[in-house]
Amino acid sequence: MPPDQRLREQLSTMQDALEQRQAGAFMDGVADDFGGNDGMDRAALQQIVRAQMLANANIGLTLGPADVEVQGDRATVRFSAMATGGSGRFLPDRAQAWDVTSGWRDEGGAWRLYYAEWQPK
Repeated sequence: MPPDQRLREQLSTMQDALEQRQAGAFMDGVADDFGGNDGMDRAALQQIVRAQMLANANIGLTLGPADVEVQGDRATVRFSAMATGGSGRFLPDRAQAWDVTSGWRDEGGAWRLYYAEWQPK
């Protein structure tokens, strides 16, 4: 399978994990040396994911088309993301949109997120 297709599948797997409220499965796609906005590390990202799962009975994540650029064992993926959350009623209570730039590394055949930067839309 081509590297960009494997990467798109990993992104989809992580999206599904968030929507299924499986924090561990989501974090499986995050590298140990992850870095994000404002010096966020992997542990801080994990705490944010867990906090959102506790605060929202339902989580939705819609990703815009991903622009994937593979350079050997590294890749940059840019996409838009819309997250929704709420109590589980018919309509979400909250929504937020971001533009995301992410860095990925192929670790033994599995793509891992090692960098992400997001800006509110």
